[in-house]
Amino acid sequence: MVEALFVLGLAVAVFVGFNIGGSSTGVAFGPAVGSDTISKTMAAGLMTVFALLGGATVGTEVIETMGGRIVPSSEFTLLASVTVLFFVGLALLVSNLFGVPASTSMTAVGAIAGLGVASGTIDWNVMGRIVSWWLVAPIVAFWLSAVVGRYLYPHLAARIVFESDTPGTSRRERVGQFLVVAIGCYMAFSAGASNVANAVAPLVGSGELALYPGVALAGAAIGVGAFTIARRTLDTVGNDLTELPILAALIVETVSATIISLLSLAGIPASLAVSATMCVVGLGWGRATRTTRLAEAAGAAVTGAAAGGSGGKGVSVSALNVDTEENPTSSGSGEARPVAKIGEEDPESVTTAADLFDPSATGRVVMLWILTPSISALASYLVFQYVL
Repeated sequence: MVEALFVLGLAVAVFVGFNIGGSSTGVAFGPAVGSDTISKTMAAGLMTVFALLGGATVGTEVIETMGGRIVPSSEFTLLASVTVLFFVGLALLVSNLFGVPASTSMTAVGAIAGLGVASGTIDWNVMGRIVSWWLVAPIVAFWLSAVVGRYLYPHLAARIVFESDTPGTSRRERVGQFLVVAIGCYMAFSAGASNVANAVAPLVGSGELALYPGVALAGAAIGVGAFTIARRTLDTVGNDLTELPILAALIVETVSATIISLLSLAGIPASLAVSATMCVVGLGWGRATRTTRLAEAAGAAVTGAAAGGSGGKGVSVSALNVDTEENPTSSGSGEARPVAKIGEEDPESVTTAADLFDPSATGRVVMLWILTPSISALASYLVFQYVL
């Protein structure tokens, strides 16, 4: 019975890692593959290496938090560990089948919290610190990206080229190619740091699996996912670059990966998907407010009106789409184009008639972020209190 449970636990851990590799590889290396900088096979290899590196370094802090700080490691019996992993795997399955943006980190923490409440061993100080950062991190992601979008984005777009229609490669193009790969590796590192714990922390906490063998297992599973199902997500992300330009995608990756890496270093399990989503919204809002002065932009943010006088509904990344002169695809003269000052930029070049976000749609997404760990915690509590 014990051996069967252990094998089941390993299988669920591999399933979790496999899905992480499948989804995270496209996010990390979609821009690099979409711009023909590297191949899908190279992207999968880099994802495997850097996810494993992130899990084996920064990620160990998250494993210790989830495997022994929220509740004592003594509570992670083999059966309890497998049950927690089951909730994580179920969240991934629902996410993949129905497109629900479930966070594996939040789901895992919720399941562990349910175990802690049922056994009366939860450390509320640790849990409070984690939840506090769940609230703060998306806000930080939004405003950092908004500042970049308002003040830095057009200058970067005028100086860096990611694609070329000519056989020659200018210095700006080489810089762009290097950045698109380097930031992809950084994103892979961050994904490993935050997500390896989701696959193996309960088993490591139970003592059934040692720390670094557990990291290796999760890293290998992520690699398998990267080399198999990630090929489709790489296609999807690569083909969607017309909606989210390469530069915008790299900024989103850099900001969200930095936030999650720092939180992982502090042992805080957090959602990379949540931070990345808020980065997209913040970058688009900041980009669109370049058509107005600061006082007008602040007023638009408070009232919920779109900057630049646009109206309508719906989530839009059109504010991130710049014309071909601002973000050239050929080397041309090799000189950066002058950037219009704030308040003088043509509204047509940065926004359309759609609002940057629909409050009702945003509310539904945020509600899902809240419901996912809440449902996981409640279900876990009921299972550990009345079944196990």
